[in-house]
Amino acid sequence: MSLVATPLHYRYASGPEIFSPAISLSPGEHLLVLGPSGCGKTTLLCMLAGLLQPTRGQVHINQQDLYNMGAAARDRFRGRHIGMVTQKHLFVPALTVLDNLLLANRLTGLPVQNNKALHLLEEFGLLHKSHEHTQHLSQGEQQRVAIIRALMNDPYVLICDEPTSALDDIQTRKVAEWLLHAQTGAALVVVTHDNRLRQVFPQVIHMTNQESTGG
Repeated sequence: MSLVATPLHYRYASGPEIFSPAISLSPGEHLLVLGPSGCGKTTLLCMLAGLLQPTRGQVHINQQDLYNMGAAARDRFRGRHIGMVTQKHLFVPALTVLDNLLLANRLTGLPVQNNKALHLLEEFGLLHKSHEHTQHLSQGEQQRVAIIRALMNDPYVLICDEPTSALDDIQTRKVAEWLLHAQTGAALVVVTHDNRLRQVFPQVIHMTNQESTGG
């Protein structure tokens, strides 16, 4: 299994406890975590990514216990083995699209994979944009570049936070298709309140405001 999480609990200083059910995904499997704003989806994402230690529960990625590592080791593991697409993409505006992608390799000390970046740009229909700067891209194009960047280090798990919330129906459908059909072998977790994605994901779990606060 690429991702195995027991039921996870997290309690903030005030408010009810956030709870998520167990998750088990093999390489290439997909999961949609659906719920309204404020139900704890982003908190779940942070726990799965090794950014926020659960009050109770465990997260294993490729049989590695995330929270049995020291903080520095967990940061290295995340950089190399967990791909994240966040709501704010945080590109380096002075760099081209291609250089932003290669930066993902450089920041983790891995070999620069120029051919891989070009292959993914072609697969996602963006090869012609490789030498442009990210601020000149449309929202949908920036979203695709963010997904490609998250795939640059061949992650075991790809986690996406609201990847379609700012997109129209056509762009949403395209991004969903790219996420589901990219031949990466990564287990995919998408957390969102976007009900448009419900019909295209084979596995869906629901979170509610009754169980959580924040996120």
